Amino acid sequence: MINITLPDGSVRAYESGVTGLEIAKSISEGLARKVLASTINGEVKDLSMPIMADAHFKLLTWDDAEGKSTFWHSSAHLMAEAVQEVYPHAKFWVGPALDRGFYYDIDLGDSKMSDEDLVVLEKKMNEFAKQNNPFIRKAMPKADAINYFTEKGDEYKLDLLSNLIDGEISFYTQGGFTDLCRGPHIPATGLIKAIKLTSLAGAYWKGDEKNKQLTRIYGVTFPNQKELDEHLLMLEEAKKRDHRKLGKELGIFTMDDMVGQGLPLWLPNGGIIIEELEKLAKETESAAGYKRVVTPHIAKEEMYLTSGHLPYYADSMFPPMELDGTKYYLRAMNCPHHHKIFDAEPKSYKDLPFRIAEYGTCYRYEQSGELFGLMRVRCLHMNDAHIYCSKEQFADEFRAVNEMYLKYFKIFGIDKYVMRLSLHEPSKRGQKYIDAPELWEQTEAMVRETLIASNIPFIEVQDEAAFYGPKIDVQIWSAIGREFTLATNQVDFNSGNKFKLSYTTQQNSTDVPLIIHRAPLGTHERFIGFLLEHYAGKFPTWIAPLQVKVLPISDKFMPYAETVLSTLKQKGIRAEIDDRSEKIGKKIRDTELMKVPYMLVIGEKEMVENQVAIRRQGKGDVGVKALDAFVAEIITEISERSGE
Repeated sequence: MINITLPDGSVRAYESGVTGLEIAKSISEGLARKVLASTINGEVKDLSMPIMADAHFKLLTWDDAEGKSTFWHSSAHLMAEAVQEVYPHAKFWVGPALDRGFYYDIDLGDSKMSDEDLVVLEKKMNEFAKQNNPFIRKAMPKADAINYFTEKGDEYKLDLLSNLIDGEISFYTQGGFTDLCRGPHIPATGLIKAIKLTSLAGAYWKGDEKNKQLTRIYGVTFPNQKELDEHLLMLEEAKKRDHRKLGKELGIFTMDDMVGQGLPLWLPNGGIIIEELEKLAKETESAAGYKRVVTPHIAKEEMYLTSGHLPYYADSMFPPMELDGTKYYLRAMNCPHHHKIFDAEPKSYKDLPFRIAEYGTCYRYEQSGELFGLMRVRCLHMNDAHIYCSKEQFADEFRAVNEMYLKYFKIFGIDKYVMRLSLHEPSKRGQKYIDAPELWEQTEAMVRETLIASNIPFIEVQDEAAFYGPKIDVQIWSAIGREFTLATNQVDFNSGNKFKLSYTTQQNSTDVPLIIHRAPLGTHERFIGFLLEHYAGKFPTWIAPLQVKVLPISDKFMPYAETVLSTLKQKGIRAEIDDRSEKIGKKIRDTELMKVPYMLVIGEKEMVENQVAIRRQGKGDVGVKALDAFVAEIITEISERSGE
């Protein structure tokens, strides 16, 4: 018999070799009909996988992120089966699950595909789904796998096999389709009830523009039609709010092939938003006792070897530059630089907590296929800071960081959020995680207790910690319900020892500080992308690039319009005049499209009485006021960072 520990801590005994599906049935037949996959000691597995020894076990349903991911990856295989039926000579590269849906990159040979063809594929997918074919896993020796794909003339799968070794190769079959895949998959295709193939795109093989361009098919599936219908409605709204579209229309940022993929250029309007975010962060951090620092964009290899980022994150770092026999890397993270600042001068307990902050520029080599507007970039500006404290100070410092998050949420109107407590997987210590069992147990308990004491909503997620300690991943939802990962709040019990950091205690001995890594506003890139979609481009006045547009009805009123503009600018309000020889209706419509918070219409009455006729973005005419009264009100709105 083996002991299976469930998420609630209860333990059940089963025969060795029991499967996840059998465990589900022993708990509830209803649950067994809904379950999609399971985790065994933190790793997502098929429900058909036999469990041979004691294990921590969790059943995954549609309500779990890993359940959805398994569902969508299985849907990619279902789509590939439909493609194979319609295009028998198709060859398949990779078909991963996304945050919402899936895609598959496919070589269609000489065939072409249009949006009309997606309807044909959807019908085939529905047909195959109704057959309720099981997903069957088969382990395969590498030599046999190579022979299989050699006979098929499939260079794509042969390339994937070149990076695999015996013992880690498996095939999955459902219906008439077989694919090289590590899994896991849902039990059968019948669980997929609602299907929509959303778009086509081109994608270079391996993300390299020198390689052949493949056809990428995007899709999304759900366990019922109602959820699909709701998702499609959200997609329509999301198209209007797409940060890439709004970023171009509002002059926020641009991308240029000559500069490089994933390297955004911030236009003047984007620069203003960045300045306002930095001003907010600097004010908040100064009040919380942070000191600002500035560090280089590169560092020697030795520093990243010491920190442990090499080799852990080598694949995400740009290749090194070599000069005089020394290798330098573009920094992918700010923390090692900050550790050296802590170490630059002797510290005592009187200096702790030592809080330093920097909007540091980092460079990460995201794969071309993963780049996405501002959300996935290769150059990012991070609202980074590090807190060096004693164990006794940890709870207060960690709580203060979380309270900073809550303050920002209120400012930006973020009502829905959750903290994900990312824990390590004990079986992966020494590989994915630092091998320090006691420190892991201690720090994870400290974080958990602090969250509970702070009454902050959180969930626990296994096997997603940083390699040096547990972390909080901050998940937020936009106004239309789209989920974003904003930032992290990490505990580090490793770097202090690695960099030989120390401080003198009150007892005149030495100790190593605990380190908190935090970035409440994440990066400019991701956060501004979020704000564009959250506000649909209609920024609150305090952060709007242009706050007021002065609209004279005719040239006759330009002198007074100039006076109004001068008054606004003297008070630090960002304003412009629309001096075109256009009718006032067109001026208003054009200003609405640029989503300027306030329009001041200037005519005869306004000029004579030193007033302004006010129009509010999205609300229309809100009345006439004396110029001084309007200026006083907008200054208050800006200074309070009102969300209106």
